Amino acid sequence: MLRTNEDKLPIISLVAQTEHPKMKLPGYYVGYDGQGRILCGTGGITYNYFIGDNCCDIAGDHIEPGCSCFNADERSNAALQALSCIGNEAIVISGEAKGHRGYVTGKHGGVDHVMIAFKKETLEKLTLHDEFLIKAKGQGLEILSLKGVDVFNLDPDLLKAMDPKLDNERLIVDVAKVIPAHLMGSGLGSTSLKSGDYDIMMHDTKEVERLGLKELRFGDIVAIEDHYATYGPDYLKGAVSIGVIVHSDSYSSGHGPGVSIIMSSKENLGYTISEKANLKNYLNFIC
Repeated sequence: MLRTNEDKLPIISLVAQTEHPKMKLPGYYVGYDGQGRILCGTGGITYNYFIGDNCCDIAGDHIEPGCSCFNADERSNAALQALSCIGNEAIVISGEAKGHRGYVTGKHGGVDHVMIAFKKETLEKLTLHDEFLIKAKGQGLEILSLKGVDVFNLDPDLLKAMDPKLDNERLIVDVAKVIPAHLMGSGLGSTSLKSGDYDIMMHDTKEVERLGLKELRFGDIVAIEDHYATYGPDYLKGAVSIGVIVHSDSYSSGHGPGVSIIMSSKENLGYTISEKANLKNYLNFIC
């Protein structure tokens, strides 16, 4: 088992509300192929797409599975985005579903949403007025068993469930897919990925088919080759970043399935391919 500084981490409360979907009239936007579309997108409660479902074969754009949340106060929302971590427990604190529990499964930059996965029966009881208490724990997490691997946006209990292995001076993580650096798009230039995500560009159909990326699922753990992302995503040959697929594919140029980063290293991260590398198999309930 990895040695970490988990015993030093504070657990702090964050409050979020369901975010209503938003768009500007007339609602059309032009995709990479020149077509205008009006589609479901970010925000709200998504009732029929869950962690473990395919995130590409959807008649929508940037779909966020489960419940999309924010805090209406700007500074509070900044804290929500920065301090919540994938795998954190979330509790419904109002409405008919009060007391039901779920998990944070991702953070979406730009719209500044946190996504929470609940069981289907909980989603059916939620409204756009409900509030959630997130027990934030994870920022500041360090692996003491080796140096050179930066960990963030990750609940320590999820790290344990993922069960990465030490191989000499490298940490080996199970991943569902491997993404080459040249396919990473929107979000490049960010100064931090400790909130938000960045996107896999999916519009080169031959490359996407070669890599099997149309099989990507919400909640997949993926490796990004030759990107060091601790201080914002940057190209670095030999580096590896590990992240989680947090939202669906997109028709917008430079966009696609979003990845929230949970680990990054210049030379001390490796990976093995496993179909089981999905949050569905690591969290304590089937979403």
